[in-house]
Amino acid sequence: MVLLRFAPSPTGALHLGGLRTALYNHLYARKLGGKWILRIEDTDATRYVPGAVEGIRGALAWAGLIYDHGPGLSGPHGPYFQSERLDLYHSYTNKLLDKRVKTGSNATYDKACLHLTEEEVARRDDNLPDRTTPTDIVFGTLKDAHASLPTDPVLLKSDLFPTYHLASVVDDHEMGITHVLRGEEWLPSLPLHLDLYSCLSLTPPHFAHLPILLNPDGTKMSKRKGDVQVIDFMRRGWEPGAVLNWLALSGWGVQHDHAHRQFSSNSDTTNQAPDSTTLMTLSELIDQFDLSSLTHRRNVLDPAKLNFLNKHHLISSWQAEGGITAHATRLHDLVKTSFPTSQYTTVGYIAQVIRALQGRIVNLLDVPALAPFFFVDPDYTTDEAKSMIRVIPASDYRTAVDAVAVRLRAETETLQTPEIGNVLHDEGSKVNIKSKQFMTALRHALTGMKSGPSVPEIIEVLGIERAAGTLTRARNIGNDVITPDSN
Repeated sequence: MVLLRFAPSPTGALHLGGLRTALYNHLYARKLGGKWILRIEDTDATRYVPGAVEGIRGALAWAGLIYDHGPGLSGPHGPYFQSERLDLYHSYTNKLLDKRVKTGSNATYDKACLHLTEEEVARRDDNLPDRTTPTDIVFGTLKDAHASLPTDPVLLKSDLFPTYHLASVVDDHEMGITHVLRGEEWLPSLPLHLDLYSCLSLTPPHFAHLPILLNPDGTKMSKRKGDVQVIDFMRRGWEPGAVLNWLALSGWGVQHDHAHRQFSSNSDTTNQAPDSTTLMTLSELIDQFDLSSLTHRRNVLDPAKLNFLNKHHLISSWQAEGGITAHATRLHDLVKTSFPTSQYTTVGYIAQVIRALQGRIVNLLDVPALAPFFFVDPDYTTDEAKSMIRVIPASDYRTAVDAVAVRLRAETETLQTPEIGNVLHDEGSKVNIKSKQFMTALRHALTGMKSGPSVPEIIEVLGIERAAGTLTRARNIGNDVITPDSN
């Protein structure tokens, strides 16, 4: 059975690069009908961060990446923490010592190889059993890969904890891992790992190294930078499906000619990989994912693409039955906190606001700032509000809002929503005011903001009576806001 693993270290919050690695393991495993393991590589106690494991699990659950085996789940291949597998590493270390791969006594290493010449190193390398030219599913054949290896790699530290090199090889074999998908930073270590498999007479898994993700400024992503931590995207209200969509398509979109077509998860290799802003659900990503279509280049994560994808994931989710109500429920606490004195904060009302703002919302948590006028009276003292009516004479402003307020009050009981646009058109045609100024005056009076839904949509959400009251209050806001006729 195809079996993969995601093996983070509990040294801090999961960052976007780690989430993409987990995602690709999930996609490839599900594409091939296999499973994947969450394994915690915690052999460096000095770097352990309390709560990191819970944070990693929480981030994976938020993203909908459900592992098959690992912490919190019973099953084969455990234990899933490397710190609980030390006897296993010691056993394999003894196997290596017994085969005299490592020089010196069983107690200490005298660094006898430290000063070997290049010729001596090459001669000893040639004596290693079954050394082959490393290959990678993404990068293909790695030429001269062994030249960069250290002469004396450390496998077991003085505290009897293994280094990554030994632990990963032992665990991947013992757990039955068939494919290893990990970051490009481990590509230089692939020859060493393959040598260890060979020295231990073990069959290695297939390897695929994923190109590194870069920040917008071109720097390497690091968990030390809070702006790339998954938890920050969770707190900021980004849709998990959009984040996965964004990460999956970063660097997915090319075709290579190297010989590893058998690893393609797409039977039709002529299919074009999706564009980097193609809207895709997790199931669609699984269906179309193809490791052989990953670029060799490092990729910059463009925030503008996340904005685009998040907006359209929201729109897509709202089209499902109960979708808008679900999002309104999710937004409820934030709206109540943002507008503690407002009486317009019910889930049903918030759902109406979302419907009116569809196509304008990039992030659900932007709603309070995007349209505060739906929840509280407009603020006419802002620079934006003042600039809206700078060229509208006060008399025209008052005429416009008076006319519509009177009409709305007269028809409060009978006016139907589809007729609101006609009412505004009728009142606009009766007054000697340019259409643009007429509608700008109404928008200012109802919202105090330049952009937003159409004026009829705003009145529909506010309700006829409330809209009429807002217009009347705006008519009386005074000369501090309304431009005098002389202007």
